[in-house]
Amino acid sequence: LGKAELDLFALYHRELLLWNRRINLISQQTSREIVVRHFVDSLTPAPWIERPEGLLIDIGSGGGFPGIPLRIALPNLHLTLVESSRKKTSFLAHIVRTLRLDNVTIIRERVEALIGEPACAGAFDTVLSRAAFKLPELIRMASFFLKPEGLLIALKGPDPQEEIDEAKMVLTATGMIFAACRDIRLPGTNISRKIIIYKRLSF
Repeated sequence: LGKAELDLFALYHRELLLWNRRINLISQQTSREIVVRHFVDSLTPAPWIERPEGLLIDIGSGGGFPGIPLRIALPNLHLTLVESSRKKTSFLAHIVRTLRLDNVTIIRERVEALIGEPACAGAFDTVLSRAAFKLPELIRMASFFLKPEGLLIALKGPDPQEEIDEAKMVLTATGMIFAACRDIRLPGTNISRKIIIYKRLSF
């Protein structure tokens, strides 16, 4: 990250703390914890985004994680944020304006309601979710949104093996395959994560 990107993260950090006094965007944490647990954690999928200039949909964005940090780091990314809470989408719209981020679309809707929308069908190169849904449900959703060969990248806790096993039952029906599972440890902490990647087959 260069100075311009770090300045955007500093502004994001400030606005996040200000808005968090009024609406519950994140749990109360120290400044350093926000940087590591939200900003750095959100950036961990970046090496596995095969099309950093492509279309990415972030399901269950909340305070903008992981989509907005990734959009800051990958300036050519076309980002869609899906969040059902009116208050949280108000914050998302505010932070996108404040950071002057282009190519960002915010949809205030439950993601389940978008399933079946022609404009969303097979439209995205990447589906991303940070612990918003269990893997079987997430795979079903991703199979609708993804282009052929597109990737689902799920950020999970340290031990998602039960979900991975359950997800095997829906792969054939959804046209998805397991691609990889990567171990992540957040710097300066004992916090470990798994990044689980699935690919939509090309028919």
